[in-house]
Amino acid sequence: MPLWSLHGDGRTVAPDAVVAPNERLNWPLTAAVGVQHVVAMFGATFLVPAITGFPVATTLLFSGVGTILFLLITKNRLPSYLGSSFAFIAPVTAATASAGMGSALAGIVATGVLLALVGVVVQFAGLGWINRLMPPVVAGAIVALIGFNLAPVAWDSYQQAPITATITLVAVVLFSVLFRGFLGRISIFVGVIVGYVVALLRGEVDYAAVADASWIGLPSFTLPDFASPGTWGVIAMFLPVVLVLIAENVGHVRGVATMTDDRVNASTGRALIADGAATALAGAFGGSGTTTYGENIGVMAATRVYSTAAYWVAGSVAILLSLSPKVGEVFNSIPAGVLGGVTTALYGLIGIIGIKIWVEGRVDFSRPVNQYTGAVALVIAIAGFTMDLGGGFQLGAIVLGAAAALVIYHAGNAIARWRRTGADDGGPLPVVGQIGGDPQD
Repeated sequence: MPLWSLHGDGRTVAPDAVVAPNERLNWPLTAAVGVQHVVAMFGATFLVPAITGFPVATTLLFSGVGTILFLLITKNRLPSYLGSSFAFIAPVTAATASAGMGSALAGIVATGVLLALVGVVVQFAGLGWINRLMPPVVAGAIVALIGFNLAPVAWDSYQQAPITATITLVAVVLFSVLFRGFLGRISIFVGVIVGYVVALLRGEVDYAAVADASWIGLPSFTLPDFASPGTWGVIAMFLPVVLVLIAENVGHVRGVATMTDDRVNASTGRALIADGAATALAGAFGGSGTTTYGENIGVMAATRVYSTAAYWVAGSVAILLSLSPKVGEVFNSIPAGVLGGVTTALYGLIGIIGIKIWVEGRVDFSRPVNQYTGAVALVIAIAGFTMDLGGGFQLGAIVLGAAAALVIYHAGNAIARWRRTGADDGGPLPVVGQIGGDPQD
């Protein structure tokens, strides 16, 4: 029995139809859609290792391997590409600076294992317990603080070449509003290209490593370090990332289900297990942590092709690209000014995703518990609070901010309800009108 049935004549998709996950177009068209998915994910996937100093080729390899692993674990029912997750940038940057790359990789492995365990629980118990533990005000605060915590890192890169960085930043913003559809969704990638050209013209790009690299070869592999004393303090910084990965995976599954079949939602637990396994595998050999990609949701929405066959093609192409060290060195040559410009926008966007969770959850910020849950967590993250517990064990701003959000929300609600002060979270605000979009008459 074939894995995919042919959709219609294999060449066209009717205006009111979609190519379901268990269907495919003819193989040339399926291959073309798969290559589109590679283009869509490439900008973000190479950017994470370029920022954190991880090998680009290794990350690209495990994004392809992780995608195929995801398809296998979800029984070929859920179309998704697993690319580098921006949520790992903050803890990886901090961990590498304080304890080395091996400890950062240990944190990625631990995150993957925990995410997979969450997936097992979700598979049997559902998502309700997560929503109770981390309602919108808490979830939004934790996601936002991960992005805003990186503001000083963006500035460090920006000031090394402020002209190039400014042009890059302007290009990112301009392309996001100038183009509609696919080009608008990859504005960060296009902005990097513009910035790179500017850097070339200004003599800021060093091609020495590119010239020395061979055209074909295996990526470099690095093992995680669980033995160093500072590793376990580092691992704690990665735990809040699990929340982001849960939110991204759940959102991805719901998006695909909305556009194809509600029965796809039954794959939520398997999706979390699969992303956890892919993240742990990547971290075990020197790659960046993975997540499902919204960019590829955009490609599916534009083409109306949700076939998992296209993702087998995309994963395979990514693996082939990773086997060229010269390609990896080209991406490693991106200068600090370009990274400074793009990360100024990127880190802020991560923070805005958290605020978007507040808006969509209609959080009532007239309630003191909600006010302090967000306020304290964000200040801790932006200022970069740390707590040294001795013996080389240090808690960073991401851990402290996430812990503050959880403690303030749950303890504050318990006290306010006991005292009946009205300071507790009273639930979502009522909908009073349209949010965003064109004005309605």
